[in-house]
Amino acid sequence: MNARGGYGSHPEYIGKVLGLLGEDVLLLSYEDQREFAAASLNRFRTIGSARLDWRGAHVVERCEAYDGAALASLLGVHAGPDELVVVFWDNFVVPSIALPAASAARHAGAILDEGYACWILLTDSGILIEFQDGEGMTVGTPPPPSDGERERPRARPSRRPGPRGKREAQ
Repeated sequence: MNARGGYGSHPEYIGKVLGLLGEDVLLLSYEDQREFAAASLNRFRTIGSARLDWRGAHVVERCEAYDGAALASLLGVHAGPDELVVVFWDNFVVPSIALPAASAARHAGAILDEGYACWILLTDSGILIEFQDGEGMTVGTPPPPSDGERERPRARPSRRPGPRGKREAQ
């Protein structure tokens, strides 16, 4: 199985959070996930298999707490009022999700309960929050793009959660 075929093949792994978010959440396509990852996660070197090496990136703050209240607080400080966030999981078979920052803040505990590591990209500001269970969170901006790489992805995925849960095409 190739990456495209394996990506997102097990949304049931995040079933609890999908149930809580309902119509506010959008499962990202492989193409959308890769575009958002290219503008954020893929710019980092890694330490081990799932930890970002923040050298060369601008760290805005570090938070020793690693619970939903801490994530909700970070989103409240760093996310714009209508900002869309993308959540990347530490397992490629789990689909990345896009949702309004306000929904992510309301359900921050459930999001963090779904795995040992995840990354939350604030799509308007380009800020990335790294969560490592038991170790806290790091907030910052990814290293600059390499030559030929786009600065930031388009502002929204090809589809997005809409008002009152209706999904709208872009």
